[in-house]
Amino acid sequence: MTRHLQRGLDRLKKRILSLGAMVEERVRMAMKAVETRDGQLAQKILNMDHEIDEAEVEIEEECLKILALHQPVAVDLRFLSAVIKINNDLERIGDEAVNIAERVLIISKWEKLEIPFDCSLMAEKTASMLKKSLDAVVNRDLDGAVNVCISDDEVDDLQNEAYDVIKQAIKDTPDRVGYLINLLLISRHLERIADHTTNIAEEVVYMIEGEIVRHRRLATEKE
Repeated sequence: MTRHLQRGLDRLKKRILSLGAMVEERVRMAMKAVETRDGQLAQKILNMDHEIDEAEVEIEEECLKILALHQPVAVDLRFLSAVIKINNDLERIGDEAVNIAERVLIISKWEKLEIPFDCSLMAEKTASMLKKSLDAVVNRDLDGAVNVCISDDEVDDLQNEAYDVIKQAIKDTPDRVGYLINLLLISRHLERIADHTTNIAEEVVYMIEGEIVRHRRLATEKE
């Protein structure tokens, strides 16, 4: 490996980790906005979205530049391929944080309605998955990445629970349909963050093992 290639890869790793930290912070802000129904915090998330978009474009351009100039092979090529996909998933997670913020702007104008479903557990599990997937990228942690993939089923179950509870709440309080639909959409956005986080973990598996594990049941294999 040439020194120029190594420097480029090291620089790229720092940039993708910086983007990961930025996205993780946006997700935490979005979850706090949901918990506190803080419209001002939600608007702040919307105003900062361009930062993630710009970083995503810069990282993609850096990846393409390295591919064109150095034509890496084997492990280095796998790393670049994984970074391109992780970069895209991080940007999509940022978009989902914005989507949550948009829902908070709407529900913050309504009186809170108590229903037997709390998004906090779903938000906590999603945030934990994101942190663990980014840690797996940093540490090249195969077991950590696999565990993230397994956790996705738990978030899916909570999303299904949210759907059932909110559907019943709509029947019981039809005058609050708009409010409840926005709560349902928040749970859906959280589930999508978990999906993109799982994609990141799958790319870590590919980066380490050279094996594409998308569309496979890693939970079953681990058992």
